[in-house]
Amino acid sequence: MDHTQPYSDAYLQGILKSVNSIAMVGASPDKTKFSYGVLRVLNETGYDMIPVNPRPGLNEIRGIKVFPSLSSIDRPIDMVEVFRRPEDLMGITQEAIAIGAKVLWGQIGVVDHDAAKLAEDAGLQVVMDRCPKIELFRPFWKPKLHLGI
Repeated sequence: MDHTQPYSDAYLQGILKSVNSIAMVGASPDKTKFSYGVLRVLNETGYDMIPVNPRPGLNEIRGIKVFPSLSSIDRPIDMVEVFRRPEDLMGITQEAIAIGAKVLWGQIGVVDHDAAKLAEDAGLQVVMDRCPKIELFRPFWKPKLHLGI
């Protein structure tokens, strides 16, 4: 797949409808961080959110158990969402493949075409430089161009 081109609505909606468990690598307990808000909204929408952060002493975020790595998670993962630097994506991709994830999703600004190819060659669907929270609610953002100002 050419990740420099826009993803189709059907592709993104298909992923968001098919996944249940989402491991968020780079989840933060800081309420001012974007990852915290995304974790909150996706959890409240019904996804089984699994925060991943290796910070010592960080045991939970929003009452949800935090895991130090993808390999330490105690249940199957459908999607790995990445809130890390682009240069970290290759290593996370290797871990996502190793745990049997079905989807690799790089948050806005997280792009590595070599990691995407590795993931796709291993059978994962890949999205980069997008936010699942935004995509989840995009159908409701249709402009009403017929309304007056």
